[in-house]
Amino acid sequence: MSNLPQRPDFLPIPNGAKDTLPFSDHEYEQRLTRLRTTMAKRSVSAVLLTSMHNVAYYSGFLYCAFGRPYGCVVTATDCITLSANIDYGQPWRRCYGNNVVYTDWRRDNYWRAAKSVLPENGTLGVESDHLTLLQKAKLDAFFTGRQVEDVSDDIMQLRMVKSAEEIALIKAGARIADIGGEAVRNAMTLGAREIDVAMAGRDAMELAIAKDFPDSEIRDSWVWFQSGLNTDGAHNPVTTRQLQRGDITSLNTFPMISGYYTALERTLFVGEVDDASLKIWNANVEAHELGMSMIRPGVSCAEICSVLNDFFASNNLLQYRTFGYGHSFGVLSHYYGREAGLEFREDIDTVLQSDMVVSMEPMLTIPNGEPGAGGYREHDILVVTESGAENITGFPYGPAHNIVSV
Repeated sequence: MSNLPQRPDFLPIPNGAKDTLPFSDHEYEQRLTRLRTTMAKRSVSAVLLTSMHNVAYYSGFLYCAFGRPYGCVVTATDCITLSANIDYGQPWRRCYGNNVVYTDWRRDNYWRAAKSVLPENGTLGVESDHLTLLQKAKLDAFFTGRQVEDVSDDIMQLRMVKSAEEIALIKAGARIADIGGEAVRNAMTLGAREIDVAMAGRDAMELAIAKDFPDSEIRDSWVWFQSGLNTDGAHNPVTTRQLQRGDITSLNTFPMISGYYTALERTLFVGEVDDASLKIWNANVEAHELGMSMIRPGVSCAEICSVLNDFFASNNLLQYRTFGYGHSFGVLSHYYGREAGLEFREDIDTVLQSDMVVSMEPMLTIPNGEPGAGGYREHDILVVTESGAENITGFPYGPAHNIVSV
């Protein structure tokens, strides 16, 4: 018989004082109030949030899953994060509201912890786009007979319109992305590897975040710097390829501040640009400027996409477009979050309104072996205002600025 003491399935661990969160208490209360209004309209008594972006949006806590489930329970009166014992007191310090820690001593303690803080009755709201089949089966087993509703689209809609505090943070992020862009441009020399250039940009951004946001957790900022053939995809990882004269390159800086993503993306050439490449580059810049000119309240995402499609078609370039023309900003990253209802694509009818934050980022990819081969992309961030839009990206674009002397 074991003499080990009985260990709890879950417990509070308020280790230390609460840290400074990305936003004010008032901001989190406003978000929770809007969510609770939606819950009341849907007759949902509680919501179990499980995605990184929604847990962070409502509690300020950005978790590191490492194979473990995390969550945030929102009821009519409470906001309670659920975290794993491996993190001990950090989730308590970094969340708005309360925190319950589940232990590893028994399988499925996460669900026991969730059950302990959820109301016994009423409909439960979940994120169906995040729950895996395995976790949905466990939810059904622990909440037998409970009515479950998907609220993921409702919550996405709530996130798409930004508060004043969010816009201030996003503007700071855009400024820091420009700092990273300058560092990348300065590191572009003949023979430099993509990784060398990327590290210069990342280091500059992290130093700027540490200076301007000293209370934040410094994590997740990154740079994709691509050259030559490696520019053909928007999300191609960095390699050790060395820069050569005449290379097309793609500068992509992504500072992350408390889960909030911003971006700067630019086409640059090393030393010189050939005529075929210059023609395509100029066309993409023209599409970029056309797209930015249409961003204002009352215009739908599909309308903007249609106009840009017509422009590229008239220049016999539409076949080289590889994805939509822009997207929303907020709590998201390359491995979590997406506000799919606010993208400039044919199938998105969302109408722009004040305080939405979007990118304009047309991209053309010319296949290898054709004149002007490579990927061309410009990317600016715009805050939709009552009468138009404010461009918060400062780094210049186009051939007049981005043929880099080497």
